[in-house]
Amino acid sequence: MSQVPIWFERKFAFSFPVEVYPNLCARLRGTPARLEEALLGRSHKILIRKPQEKWSAQEHAGHLLDLEALWLARVGDYVAASEQLTATDLRNRKTDEADHNARPLEQILTEFRARRGRLLERVDELDASLFARAIPHPRLKMPMRLVDHLYFVAEHDDHHLARIWELVNAVRQSE
Repeated sequence: MSQVPIWFERKFAFSFPVEVYPNLCARLRGTPARLEEALLGRSHKILIRKPQEKWSAQEHAGHLLDLEALWLARVGDYVAASEQLTATDLRNRKTDEADHNARPLEQILTEFRARRGRLLERVDELDASLFARAIPHPRLKMPMRLVDHLYFVAEHDDHHLARIWELVNAVRQSE
């Protein structure tokens, strides 16, 4: 049984100052390295193990890759001053249908690192005033500033990294 809280049950309070956006960008830049640390050197069997028919560690990594397009689209929403942030597929069909367990792990990690780099390059191009712009989040039904969006992405990363660590370490503890 996972100790990681269920993502869709998480509540968020975005009460921190906009000026922390460089810290959040640094956190987001670190995700590829933390993901690689969690997964590289593990046996393929451990990486693709699916306890209770839920996602494997490798599928969690693939899911992080799958969502990079959404995060980038939402940055575009802030630039365009959209009425609402781009919605996501709450059933995660893209991840379920991607068959990430059949892909080479190194390919997932390389693609994730490249796409995360593109996201952060785009964010780095923005004027600092844009980080305070607020747009309603479709699921949370609350306004989210661009700085809050970056925090949300970082929390989502950490959620899946925590689950990956549980999955790869559960095998080690049961051996």
